Amino acid sequence: MSTATPLNTVKQYLSLVKFSHTIFALPFALIGFALAILSTKSPSDYLATHNYCLPELGKMLLCMVFARSAAMAFNRYLDRRFDALNPRTAQREIPAGVIKPGQALAFTIANCVLFVITTWFINPACFYLSFVALFVVLFYSYTKRFTALCHLVLGVGLSLSPIGAYLSVTGRFDILPVLFSFIVITWVSGFDIIYALQDESFDASNKLHSIPAALGPRNALLVSTLLHIGSALLVLGAGFYGHFNWLYWVGAAFYIAMLTYQHLLVKPNDLSKVGIAFANTNGIASVVFATLTIISLFI
Repeated sequence: MSTATPLNTVKQYLSLVKFSHTIFALPFALIGFALAILSTKSPSDYLATHNYCLPELGKMLLCMVFARSAAMAFNRYLDRRFDALNPRTAQREIPAGVIKPGQALAFTIANCVLFVITTWFINPACFYLSFVALFVVLFYSYTKRFTALCHLVLGVGLSLSPIGAYLSVTGRFDILPVLFSFIVITWVSGFDIIYALQDESFDASNKLHSIPAALGPRNALLVSTLLHIGSALLVLGAGFYGHFNWLYWVGAAFYIAMLTYQHLLVKPNDLSKVGIAFANTNGIASVVFATLTIISLFI
């Protein structure tokens, strides 16, 4: 039995919320933050007068961590019975007894409170909309119980990152960060369908809803492909609307290539590479695309 130390406890909670998966939404939040900087002042003026944006950036990052941690912990809390029945998820922290359900729920509430408090110190728009954001990200955990469109709800939850980051600086909405949010919706929904292929039989037998359980692997992959085509078109549309330079287009080409690659990895009768398609491909795509997009904004 492992010794209960503070470090081990932190590791257990980081595993509970799959902290490494922050790599999906964080790069797009940073795009929203960079767009907000340019909407207020020139890059050089903003950096000179805002101490390298660290206060605003820090509060935005804290909001991301708190909201995502609340959403993931609540999902694990709510799904604990199904996780215990599913061989793929039976070793997760709650069914394995590493973290008690009450502890996960308390962790969820604490992160919700910290999220709302942090938005109070950003601006009124972020504070009032924080309750809407929490509703969306927590509501997702219920959706598999009544709709196969749960993947889209997850996409909406993660898509709040570029809009929220933009609001944290400007206090208002704008078309370009909204376009990036739609990129996230279609991208995340598409790859979540691929991930859900692993549980098609389990979901169907336990009356849980998902597109793979409703349509079967072949048609589910078709829906995922259509969503990713939509994401690629939105990337192109955002590039033209935002008048980005050539670096953005290099990033866009890479992003689209990675979307294509993950669909070459996964076949209806061969799910052995779902893990690579889900984590590696999408993580690399978001980081490279966001990095080149942000650099393109500042040169």
